[in-house]
Formats: sequence, C-alpha cells, structure tokens
Amino acid sequence: MTDITPQSLAGVAAPAAAPVARRVALKRVLGPAHVWGLGVGIVLVGEFMGWNFAVGKGGAIAALTACWLAGVLYTCVAMIDSEITSTVAAAGGQYAQAKHIIGPLAAFNVGLYLVMAYTMLEVSNAIVTGDLIEAFTHNMGLVGEVDKRAFMVLTIVFLAWLNYRGVLATLTLNLVITAIAFAAIMTLFLYVRPWAPGETLKHGDLLTGLPYGGLGILAAMHFGLWFYLGIEGTTQAAEEVRSPARALPLGTLTGVMTLLIAATITWYVGTGLMPWEYLGQAVTPLYDAARLTGSGPLEVFLFFGTLFATIASANGCINDASRAWFAMGRDRYMPVWFGAVHPRYHTPFRSIVFFVPIAILFAVSTPLDQTITLSILSGLLGYTLMALSVVIFRRKWPLGTIDRGYVHPLHPLPAILLLVLCAVTYVAVFLGYGSQLLAMMAFFIVASLWFALHRYKYVRRGDQFTMRWPKPRGY
Repeated sequence: MTDITPQSLAGVAAPAAAPVARRVALKRVLGPAHVWGLGVGIVLVGEFMGWNFAVGKGGAIAALTACWLAGVLYTCVAMIDSEITSTVAAAGGQYAQAKHIIGPLAAFNVGLYLVMAYTMLEVSNAIVTGDLIEAFTHNMGLVGEVDKRAFMVLTIVFLAWLNYRGVLATLTLNLVITAIAFAAIMTLFLYVRPWAPGETLKHGDLLTGLPYGGLGILAAMHFGLWFYLGIEGTTQAAEEVRSPARALPLGTLTGVMTLLIAATITWYVGTGLMPWEYLGQAVTPLYDAARLTGSGPLEVFLFFGTLFATIASANGCINDASRAWFAMGRDRYMPVWFGAVHPRYHTPFRSIVFFVPIAILFAVSTPLDQTITLSILSGLLGYTLMALSVVIFRRKWPLGTIDRGYVHPLHPLPAILLLVLCAVTYVAVFLGYGSQLLAMMAFFIVASLWFALHRYKYVRRGDQFTMRWPKPRGY
C-alpha cells in the first residue's frame, strides 16, 4: 500500500474554489428630485385631464370644493406615508408597510390595490395620449385619419421598455418632462392674464354656483381625487433611494405642495374659459383651453405639455406597479418568478413585462371614466388601510422605541381626517358608479379567499420582518 504524502500530492491540481454568489439587487441611485419627479410626474396628468369630470358632477364651485377637500386628504396621506416609509424603506411602499405593521392578508390586499391603481392610471394615460394625438393632428390638418389605438399600444410598450432598461434613466426622464408639463400650466396661467379679470377669463359669466345643490359637492369628490391620485407612489422607490429618511419626506411633501398649486391654477383657468357643461365632459381640458385663447404657439405648447404629462404619469405608474408586484413575488405572496431582478439593468423585469398585455387590453376596450374610477377606487381602499396602519404603528412602536426618518405632526388627527374623507368619497363613488364599487369589493374578497386558502402556505412569515425593531407577537 502506497503512503500518501504531501510530496505525492504536489502534482495534483487543487479543486477550484466554489464561486461566491453575488446577490443581484435594486440600485440605490435616486435623490429627492427623482422622488418629486416620480410623485408629481404620476399625478400632474390629473391637471390635464380627468379632474374636470368633477365639474360635470356638481358644477365649477363644487369641483373647487372637492379639489381642496381632496388636497386635505392627500396631505394626510403624504404625512403618514412619509413617516412610515422613511422608516420601512423597502420596495413595495404601502405593501411593505402593511406587511410589517398589520399582517399578511392586509399586505396582500394592499399590494393588489397598488397594482390595480397604477395599472388603471397607466391605461388612462395611454387612452388620453391616443385621443390627444388624434385631436391635435386633426386640428392642425397634419395628416388624414389617425388610429389612436396604435398610439395607446406604442405608449405602453415604449415606456415598459424604458423601465426595463433602468430606473435612473426612467425617473430622470420623468423629472425633465414633468418640469416641462408644469411650465406649460404656468405659461397658460400667465397668458390669460389672471390679474385682469374679465379680459380673457370670464368667471363672472361662466360660474353658475351649484347647479345640483350641496349634493353636487359630494358627487364631485369622486373625481376631485384625480388632482392628486398617485402621489403616494413616491414610496415605491424606497429601496432605490440613496437616503430614504431625507429624500422620501422631502420629495413627497414638496410634491403635494406643487400639486395643490397646480390644481387650483388649473381649475381657475379652465372654469374661466369654458362653460361648465362643456368642461365637465372634455377629454383634454387644458389643451382645449389653450385653443380657446387663439394662440397657435400656446396651443402647441399645451399639446406637448399634455403629452409629456401623460407620458410621465404612465412611466411612473409602470415603475410603481412593477415594484409592488416584484415585492409580492419576492415575499412569495405571488409566484417567486416575479421576484427576479435583471442581472444587468437591476430592474424587476418580469413584473414590468407581465403587465404590458393587461394594460393594452384595458386601453383599447375600456372607456376613460371607467379606468379612472377603477384607479380611484383602488387608491381609496389603500388610503383607508393606511389610516389604520399608522395608528397600529404608533401603538406597537411608540415614539422613541425605534429610529424614524420623519415624524408626522398632530397624530392621530391626520389618520382621523383621512378616514372621514375616505368615507365621504366612498359615498360619492357609490352615487355615480355603484356597480363598479360593488364589483371591485367582490373581486378583492374573492382574491383574499384565494390567498388565505391557497397562497398563504407559501409565505414564510418569519422572513417577512426585515426591520431591526422588536418583533411583535406572531412573527
């Protein structure tokens, strides 16, 4: 028997060391300006279309009242969101909050609310893009008949591709085109000379009080939310922000301030140029307002402002819906296949691609007011849980027990106000779209049963709690 010595092994090659696995994750590359661009970019399209349906519901004065009440609602949303998300800095935003604070079933539903709200908002933007291009080419006599559905599909596919390629380029584009869209609103405002009432703006002739009485204010609350719907989307970038404690509160709260100003200006210009009966059913009200001024260059600028607003909004919606779906896949609330990150672009590419055919199907088959309503209802359900979430958050982890990036003031007043305004808006939606409200509630009940009876067994609840806090009972 031959002895094995070090010398006898000298010529034998050593086995190769096992390769060290490299974790592919989302990149932290965003700052406060990107957060502002994401939040305002998603929402600013509400100033260019959709809000005016509130005028049709209750008249111009009712729409302004709804605009300001919705502003209070979204200020509460921004304050609550800024505290929780700057502390729970993870992809998925409100879904990640619910997962840590309430529990799996609530988190599953919040994830669905987010995906539905952003996908339907993306669809609404694609519809308006097609309608806008069709109207502009007709008004300018540029070409013959235009198939607007082709532009709807092109918008969705192009923006999905852009999101696929990387978040920094995506949200940098959002920042630039959102700034241009906001400049278009301000340019229109200055052009109509608001300091000279009666010269261009005819509020004295066009404002008619409350044509449907006080009930009109309640009905207008439905579309009043459209001025701000989606600002909470800033939290979806929590895992890709360099400094969540600074960037998320700063970007979100300055975004709400921007939207309050833009919403009031938009209402003032629109109601001073168009009768409420026409304004209440227009598809592109600000573009129509620019046409009424008689200025060709201003009309072209508002065309591009509206186009950029819809693109920025759809772009941000794809970003946010994919992050929520990605987070649910990563946590096994959905198949883990969706939790993949692209090895080169560091984006949740499968979640991005998955929603492309769904968005296209809704865009070419569903009326604009229906897609807006589906988006508003989904957001509203999420805000209701958000108000409950912050109360539970403060009870489980009182101030001083954990590090917070931001502490919102006057607690629990914002949560109470948010619950009250959500309840009012549910009634408003039921008055005009009761069947959609009931159908959506039924959908989420069925989805909850599916999760509880089938999907929950795949969820590793102990692994869900990723924060360095004292774990509550049950984890």
